Amino acid sequence: MKNRTQQFFNDDWNKITALLPEGWEAQAKVLGALKFGRKIKTPNQLLRLLLQHFCNNDSMRTTVAKGAAGELAEISDVGLLKRIDKSGAWLRWICAHLNETTSASVVSGDFLQGRRILVADGSVVCEPRAVNATWRLHYMLNLRTLECHEMHLTSAKIGESLTIFQVALGDLILFDRGFTNRRGINHVLDGGGDILARMNLTSLPLLDVTGEKFDVLPLLRTLEYGQCNEWSAVLQGSHGNVPVRVCAYRKTLEQKQTSERKLKKETSKRARVKAVQPNTLEMAGYVVVVTTLSELSAQDILELYRHRWQVELSFKRLKSLLEFGNLKKKNPEGAKAWLQGKLLVACLIERLIALGELFSPQCDQEAPEIDI
Repeated sequence: MKNRTQQFFNDDWNKITALLPEGWEAQAKVLGALKFGRKIKTPNQLLRLLLQHFCNNDSMRTTVAKGAAGELAEISDVGLLKRIDKSGAWLRWICAHLNETTSASVVSGDFLQGRRILVADGSVVCEPRAVNATWRLHYMLNLRTLECHEMHLTSAKIGESLTIFQVALGDLILFDRGFTNRRGINHVLDGGGDILARMNLTSLPLLDVTGEKFDVLPLLRTLEYGQCNEWSAVLQGSHGNVPVRVCAYRKTLEQKQTSERKLKKETSKRARVKAVQPNTLEMAGYVVVVTTLSELSAQDILELYRHRWQVELSFKRLKSLLEFGNLKKKNPEGAKAWLQGKLLVACLIERLIALGELFSPQCDQEAPEIDI
């Protein structure tokens, strides 16, 4: 009976390893994950034990006990802790190559057919009992497939920037105010991509068609409640001026009041409270985006930007379902490895969901059950 049970789990594990990029086992030794210790002899054993820890959120002692019961490895909780600390680079390599494989094909659609539509955003993670953020996740979502396209884990001291991401010819990048600055936008444009960004009055100065400063507020005041419109402007690019479109929607009175209350509440939570600037408060009554796209109407541009919220949902899933924000490790090396392990679990789940959507219920075989 024990052999049959063990064979069942081994069969399921083979389905997991089939999702991993080629060369993942060799990289365990190249990147030092198997350099120390003798209890775990193969990359297969190590990854299986690590995923068991990351998926179940068990303590070290519980994880090693389950590992011993499942005949994975006889290792102490201290030994497992050291293995996690040394596995960060290896887990990061697997995640990066998983993302390359997953996002290689683009699902065709009515919007900008044949082009990748990517959403960039960032989120912070705090260590236990930390007052300030410790780590920052830079995340890029493929809007067509809702899968992670690219991600980077850095210190929280490194601010949000588009320059950390790779851009290919024809990519459309959506992002919020935090990423809206000239340096990041020029990085996208120089890579052959287009941008669709929330307008930032301070970090993205624009010019009008006559070369004077583009003042958007007087133009916005001409809009009626619920009305949208667009205006032409110029962005100073790396290789000269770039024509852009400023598309705006004036919120209804109820939407405007809700946004103003939210803005004042967020401001009051910050240290060294400052009054909300009048221009900032007035901008809360509008949705204003800037884009280099020319083939869509202003209404379609604004409708497309609404889908940026999908990346926020991805962060919520990471932090609620996988407890990504519940950081258990204190030393920097172990904390980063633990976070990379959580990201790897998220990537594998996305791959399994994608495979499940391709599974036909009319097939004679039963759907495979996955048990790590």
